Amino acid sequence: MDKLQYEKELSAQGCKYICGVDEVGRGPLAGPVVCAAVIMPLDNIIDGVDDSKKLSPKKREALSKEILNRAVSYNICRIEPEQIDEMNILEATKLCMKRAVEGLEIKPDFVLTDGNMTLDIEIPQKSIVKGDALSYSIGAASIAAKVFRDNLMDEYDTVYPEYGFKNHKGYGTAVHIRAIMEHGLTPIHRRSFTKKWQ
Repeated sequence: MDKLQYEKELSAQGCKYICGVDEVGRGPLAGPVVCAAVIMPLDNIIDGVDDSKKLSPKKREALSKEILNRAVSYNICRIEPEQIDEMNILEATKLCMKRAVEGLEIKPDFVLTDGNMTLDIEIPQKSIVKGDALSYSIGAASIAAKVFRDNLMDEYDTVYPEYGFKNHKGYGTAVHIRAIMEHGLTPIHRRSFTKKWQ
């Protein structure tokens, strides 16, 4: 599978700035959902860009630096737990993706999103299931979003050390759930995700 297949088709149709968008953090019990939008140069490909979940933390960190250095334009947005609780996670993710795209310094000609998301934007778009593994642009966005969120959760680990955020990044592991039951919820927990332990 050519990871530039979608980008090449769009380039052939005259699209110059093709944006990939992805999110990370839809499932965790704590922390924000984070979305990245990136426009990558297609004549200077970074080797190793893939679905961020398939890469080691060290590899992701190195690739993320390179992606953000080389990007024609990028923007990373987050939506906090309080707003996730108000809106629900699907709507919060869509809003986060929309803000990531609309905050780019260069307006894309076309937007490729991961999954099955239709965004409320005026730019032509296509969503691709498993797009982070199939499209170079979405893969780059997935790495940027994942590294940003992981680093954020590492910071929260120093504020709330008893919860183990550095290890599980807010996902509902046994260790995390036990910590919630022992210590209660923090301000970064999603109330709508943790009702059974409140």
